[in-house]
Amino acid sequence: MKTMGMIAGNGRFPILVAEEARKAGYRIVTCGIEREAEPALEKLSDSFRWIKVGELAKLSKFFQEEHVHEAVMAGKIEKVRFFKENVRLDFDMMKILVKLKDHKDDTLLGAVAQYLFEKGVVLQDSTCLLRHFMPGPGVLGKLKPSKRALRNIHFGYEIAKRISGADIGQTVVVKNMVVLAVEAIEGTDEAIQRGADLGRKGIIVVKVAKPDQDMRFDVPAAGLKTLEGLTAAKAEAFAFEAHKTLFIGMDIFVEKANRAGIALYGIS
Repeated sequence: MKTMGMIAGNGRFPILVAEEARKAGYRIVTCGIEREAEPALEKLSDSFRWIKVGELAKLSKFFQEEHVHEAVMAGKIEKVRFFKENVRLDFDMMKILVKLKDHKDDTLLGAVAQYLFEKGVVLQDSTCLLRHFMPGPGVLGKLKPSKRALRNIHFGYEIAKRISGADIGQTVVVKNMVVLAVEAIEGTDEAIQRGADLGRKGIIVVKVAKPDQDMRFDVPAAGLKTLEGLTAAKAEAFAFEAHKTLFIGMDIFVEKANRAGIALYGIS
């Protein structure tokens, strides 16, 4: 039986990976990040171990013991925790950090990927088993955005691409061709709330991938918690980058968006 390793952060993304890996005939070996990963992953995995952020040697040793040669990263690690708790930098991690030119996500995660490669573990595209949950361009669901909404979507898309290229965030909230909120370290859901506080109902939320996004790390994702925020904000539309945005619980997401009157639109 093939073995797939997983480094699991928060949310349902890792659970979805584990479920799809099992369907594809993989044995799943999971390292869960403490205070991030869902405890349910312990039962979904054939072998499981908890680690703290920065415990690279422990991660590597576990994968070697379980004969893991390919792995994925799934789920985010809340950046605010890096300034508060949940971090234990071992010697291997410290060696990586002192060599980095900066501490941007892609730089740091790329260095971790290289470390694992040297230990015999190749990090795969984290969506390699989930492409059917990444919709293409155009209308998703029953509701088509109005012409006004489409103008705001394309306006927001250009802004979101600029901020994502600067490694600030990947989501913007717009209305009437004005930017109401830009996602930063707080995350998508909080950015939607800030935009709604200013724009009230009828906001447009646009989420994109970074230019040249490395799909091994931090894939743009939309889940039911995000939909709850969109619904509470009485958003008019949610736009996403086609083929690059992962929908967690896609069928339920689309059904509830239809009922809430929120148009879903993939931008190519």
